[in-house]
Amino acid sequence: MDDEFAKLIMRINPPRVVVDNDACEHATFIQVDSMNRHGILLEVVQILSDLNLVVTKAYMSSDAGWFMDVFYVTDNHGNKIRDEQTLSYIQKTLETEVYFFNSMSSVGVIPSKEHTTIELTGSDRPGLLSELSAVLADLGCIVVNAEIWTHNARAAAVIHVTDQSTGHAIEEPKRLSMIKELLFNVMKGNRDFRIPRISISSSGVIHRGRRLHQMLFADRDFERPKNVEFKSSNSHVTVLDCSDRDYTVVTLRSLDRPKLLFDTVCCLTDMEYVVFHGTVITGRMEAYQEYYIRHVDGFPISSEAEQQRVVECLEAAIERRASKGLELELCTDDRFGLLSDITRIFRENGLCIRRAEISTKGGKAKDTFFVTDVSGNPVDPKTVDLIQHQIGQADLQVKGNSFLSPKLPKETTRSFLFGNFFKGRSFQNFKLIKSCS
Repeated sequence: MDDEFAKLIMRINPPRVVVDNDACEHATFIQVDSMNRHGILLEVVQILSDLNLVVTKAYMSSDAGWFMDVFYVTDNHGNKIRDEQTLSYIQKTLETEVYFFNSMSSVGVIPSKEHTTIELTGSDRPGLLSELSAVLADLGCIVVNAEIWTHNARAAAVIHVTDQSTGHAIEEPKRLSMIKELLFNVMKGNRDFRIPRISISSSGVIHRGRRLHQMLFADRDFERPKNVEFKSSNSHVTVLDCSDRDYTVVTLRSLDRPKLLFDTVCCLTDMEYVVFHGTVITGRMEAYQEYYIRHVDGFPISSEAEQQRVVECLEAAIERRASKGLELELCTDDRFGLLSDITRIFRENGLCIRRAEISTKGGKAKDTFFVTDVSGNPVDPKTVDLIQHQIGQADLQVKGNSFLSPKLPKETTRSFLFGNFFKGRSFQNFKLIKSCS
């Protein structure tokens, strides 16, 4: 009865979206108003992320049963979204997809029969993707697209494959069982004390980014192994009580990057916290986020142990997608076994894949790899030259320069946005002022 009543209210009050280029000099203004419910903030942020919009500022409020968010967005080059067709597409997508998500039991589920989805989690090691792709090629599986993340010596992958002979999803139970068994043997390795997790399905697929967060969270990648040395995190997370308002205040300071807002909101949502108010400001390559949260049961965080767990999980969510190593981009004609061949060349030349995104469309393959040497150190430029010679310099390009690990800028007398201004202050003093100045 409650669910039916909520659907009626949603039909009476569908989401309202305003997209305005005159409200701010440097960014496109987007406002979303809707009936409030758990997960709606993630849905909106997910849509903006999938449209490759960069959020420079955001203000969130969801009190009294109503949800209102304001976002200031640009394209990847820092420019306003000026194309009228693109602006119209953004507005229609937000209005229709936020409404569509309301009838779904899981955020981001997109039914698909065109491919088989393989999900893997387990211990990371050099050459893992090469071994997995070789097994899939031997089994006659075409990798249509995939995304692989590694963090804290753990690895997770969502891989979409089709049958080489039919070009469609693989549905034969015996064959699926064989694929699962052989991939399990690869993921298990010789030293992993945890049992790998593998699932294969052709009935549908969840949003890849969110699914990878869920998989690594379930694998407890936020726990750092005691026998592995880790570099200090570039992110800083604090969790404090706001007893006078019955909230818990979470603040995050980190390097800014694409999809950062999605990753943090995804983490809070999957941990079953509700954001009642929030502010996001970016500048000078930095990002500052502040959220007033409660658990879905209506209570703030009540113990130091839970506070520490939130800190660890948010740090992990920030780090998982952060650029690790040298970025290599492969653009070439697609063919069967291409991924297996490319990753084998990487492995034979001592490269370790830290993160990868694989995509194919219209007979073309466009793959992105973040690589280091097997010890996690920067790749020798001579090794890159050798690999380019083997693959083809026109096909394999070095993107940017990731030989040096980025660090948060040091505070200077001019560093107003993220310097002394934030010391001892909180955005609760700003009352969520919606200004673009």
